[in-house]
Amino acid sequence: MDLAYIPSPSTGVIHLGPIPLRGYAFCIIIGVFVAVWLGNKRWIARGGTAGTVADIAVWAVPFGLVGGRLYHVITDYQLYFSEGENWVDAFKIWEGGLGIWGAIALGAVGAWIGCRRRGISLPVYADVIAPGIAFAQAIGRWGNWFNQELYGKPTDVPWALKITEGTNREAGLYHPTFLYESLWNVAVGFLVIWADRRFKLGHGRAFALYVAAYCSGRVWTEALRVDEAHHILGLRLNVWTAIVVGLLAVVYLVVSARLRPGREEIVEPRAAEKTAGTAGKTDAVEGAGTAEVTEAADETGTADTGGTAEDRADGPGDKTAGSEDEARETEGDGAGHGAGSAAKS
Repeated sequence: MDLAYIPSPSTGVIHLGPIPLRGYAFCIIIGVFVAVWLGNKRWIARGGTAGTVADIAVWAVPFGLVGGRLYHVITDYQLYFSEGENWVDAFKIWEGGLGIWGAIALGAVGAWIGCRRRGISLPVYADVIAPGIAFAQAIGRWGNWFNQELYGKPTDVPWALKITEGTNREAGLYHPTFLYESLWNVAVGFLVIWADRRFKLGHGRAFALYVAAYCSGRVWTEALRVDEAHHILGLRLNVWTAIVVGLLAVVYLVVSARLRPGREEIVEPRAAEKTAGTAGKTDAVEGAGTAEVTEAADETGTADTGGTAEDRADGPGDKTAGSEDEARETEGDGAGHGAGSAAKS
């Protein structure tokens, strides 16, 4: 008797009237929102403007979804184009089946188009969005739980995933590889954030670290899976892909650090130019205002000084005139007294 296990949902879709609400799609959508939200905060912290990450994501996300689906259909073509299969199912993305390798590759093309339209360097954008992609993958993996897919080998561990009978699957307890990869991706996201703060990663190195760390985890989680896949030299195709891509990411990290140390000071040139232009206009306005105040003060001071001089000039003149009048009055009084004295004599 199994005392502990992770149950699987009885259904991966809930109908709201005629509208189907699929758990897989919700996980993808929530993951995209988290990636854009975190990317926007990191972009602003690097000196960019709010909304730029979302504007570029408008290009990157659709390209990524198409790329992810194409990779899955091409590498698992037998699921859609073999005898007895319906090729129309290749377009039913809501039923699951997105290859991260194709999503990142074609998503990068969409991001490049968006960056080019705004005059932004793609490596800068990739560095900023890297941890958000890791967290988006962590959330998106829960879509596999809703669809009861991509589980691992049979196991009796307490955290085993219980799978029910269904198309192309047998009931039993299996390794929850979706959970392993989800937790691994969360760790990768925090690793990139820490390393970026600690070492100031630039020129695409934060993104390369994300790729290298993700691939190292994908190798062992992929090796546990039991779903149908192509094998090369006894290893699943995605294991080889993870090894090759991971090694390329490590090489890029090393070579880039030697050729272009440090990181970009300006992440959004056009925004920086606008800021500089606004600052110049502000300085000019402040300078003009200061000059006007100075001129007004000079004019006021001159007027005050002129009035004081006139008052000072008028003061002595009035005193002199008053003294002359007093002298005349004194002489008149003396003459009167003299005439009176002569008459008495």
